Amino acid sequence: MGRYFEKGYQTNKTLKSFPQGIHPHEYKEQAQREAIQVLPTPSQLLIPFRQHIGAPCRPVINRGDSVVYGQLLAEEGGFVSTRIHAAATGRIKLLNLRWHVNGRKELTAELDVAEDPGIPRTPDAVDWSVLDRLERKEILSRIQEAGIVGMGGAGFPTHVKLQPPETKPIEIAILNGCECEPYLNADNRLMIERSELSVFGFKAVMKVLGAKTGIIAIESNKPEAASLMKSACKGHNDLTISILQTKYPQGGEKMTILAATGRRVPEGGLPMDVGTVVSNIGTSVAIAEAVLWNRPLTHRVLTVAGSGVKKPGNLLVPIGATIGNCIEFCGGLSPDACALIIGGPMMGLAITDLDVPVIKTTSGILVLSKEEYGLPDESACIRCARCVDRCPLSLLPSQIYRYAQRQDWDVLKKDLHLLNCMECGSCAYVCPAGIPLVQHIRVAKALLPK
Repeated sequence: MGRYFEKGYQTNKTLKSFPQGIHPHEYKEQAQREAIQVLPTPSQLLIPFRQHIGAPCRPVINRGDSVVYGQLLAEEGGFVSTRIHAAATGRIKLLNLRWHVNGRKELTAELDVAEDPGIPRTPDAVDWSVLDRLERKEILSRIQEAGIVGMGGAGFPTHVKLQPPETKPIEIAILNGCECEPYLNADNRLMIERSELSVFGFKAVMKVLGAKTGIIAIESNKPEAASLMKSACKGHNDLTISILQTKYPQGGEKMTILAATGRRVPEGGLPMDVGTVVSNIGTSVAIAEAVLWNRPLTHRVLTVAGSGVKKPGNLLVPIGATIGNCIEFCGGLSPDACALIIGGPMMGLAITDLDVPVIKTTSGILVLSKEEYGLPDESACIRCARCVDRCPLSLLPSQIYRYAQRQDWDVLKKDLHLLNCMECGSCAYVCPAGIPLVQHIRVAKALLPK
């Protein structure tokens, strides 16, 4: 992506936000008005057994087994773990190591599809009485059995997130509808097309947590979604819509909490340390489907965008379909396609293999043209402090970069607070020297002695 789009940028400063941050071009218009389409299940699904943060799953099927749609393929490998289910009916051809979106090879089930189940029909009306009938433990159990994780990118098992210790009561639950990454529109479309399910899932979260207040945080660049979510909240006096400034990384968990509530999560702390829990829109819809209809998480909505793909859009994709399947459905690659990124352009990961599968946390597939991808030539740091001015966590990215080059781990950890970095990429975006600061920070984290 090009740089320096903040000159003359107009924003409503009366809206809530957080200090610092950046205003990159949004590029939302490519898929913003594209309704969610269903990707037909391909003839083969590649289903990795690592799709979440925490302990890897334990497979409960073997090579040659026949499975049906929704069948359990892998169970939790520990407390912080989750389940994985089949997104179609077929036969397990292989269990082997294949390339994963994380850049490593992970154990993966190759499922030869015998039958495309399609998408289970959703009833026209949501039965709100289900929330009254079910106890908190039963709701939590259905979430766990469905294998739901945070679908905004982190992938933390949701049933674990909804069990904070009794010493940390949750006062405010937040539904994060900011979706601040450029290009991405999956959550925006879910709020527009499935607003009632989004609110139902959020209310289920609030009941499990015992939270008395619910805030739905939406950036100001999503007026249609905000209007429909407001309508879906009618009759729920414990819910409020909070319109936040359109700014990156407004959707970062700590930033959303600060903007929506004024509470600042302490360094090294978690949202529950300030009496909050944050849930993603996609996660909320998955929770609603699990609670209402005992439906496991086998499909997710994602955005396919960028000038390198012919027909950008928003797709409901079976877990295990490949990146190539999604791009082909969207018309294939344009002649000037240059780079392939999983996720958003700021925090996503570049890959080179179209056979990498979609997993529960895949929010977007970006195919950028040479013009969009154009990276500046790297030069020496000029000590302008632009990265410091824009860091949403008030870190010193240029100093982290220098000490990372020296591998001075004590200074990095104790004085420069390396581990507090959320890797949003704001520093690299504004660097006039073209230094990939966030990439250096990621490497430093990986090399940091335990």
